[in-house]
Amino acid sequence: MTSDLQSALAPAREPAPKGPVLAFDTSGPWIMAGLSGRPMWREDMAKGQAERLMPMLSELLAAEGLGFRDLSALAVGTGPGNFTGIRIAVAAARGLALALKIPAVGVSQFEIQAEGAGEGPLLIALPAPQGRAYLQRFGGGAPLAAPHLLTPGEGEPDLAQLSADVTGHAAAEIAAGLGLGLRDLPHWSALEDFDLPQVMIRIATRRLGSGAALPRPAPLYVRPADAAPPSDPPPVILDA
Repeated sequence: MTSDLQSALAPAREPAPKGPVLAFDTSGPWIMAGLSGRPMWREDMAKGQAERLMPMLSELLAAEGLGFRDLSALAVGTGPGNFTGIRIAVAAARGLALALKIPAVGVSQFEIQAEGAGEGPLLIALPAPQGRAYLQRFGGGAPLAAPHLLTPGEGEPDLAQLSADVTGHAAAEIAAGLGLGLRDLPHWSALEDFDLPQVMIRIATRRLGSGAALPRPAPLYVRPADAAPPSDPPPVILDA
């Protein structure tokens, strides 16, 4: 029994996708979605993502003459970002993966920002609430440590000892505060016509093709929620 449970919870080794891949992200006040090689669909919204996500994905597929059964894999945004939004997308991806028997790959905002940033050690910076920044160390295109929070301009001894270039949100201010190098690439949201789903699909496809064991998508929370937790139990995120 124990070995069966361990096998069920172990990261899955998935083949590279041979058909369309669907990517979607609700980590901010939006729904962004796209299919392999197709233009992005985006709807900006401060709330209502839970009700709108699945109809929007159905409409996107129908516009290409496809259905959910035609998909070979999913890529889903795991944050950091809006707590509720992240959970909506991850729960949807796990449910779809389970029903369709296809892999779902979680893609973080750190991975998106690191894509195309070049070789060498990096300290990826993303915008966080209250003027702060989320930071995560990357090397060889992969995270090297857990992410954490920092106020741009602050010093932090552990980070100041790194051999890494800062890139992304408020990178120049963060690099100056830490005494680190700068790789002056803006946050992806500042780039005109940036197609988030296509970058997610590229990352997910590469990871699926690597043959490495992949964990189930899970929300990436760097900080505790601002609001008090609800009294009702949270929705269950299904394992694919």
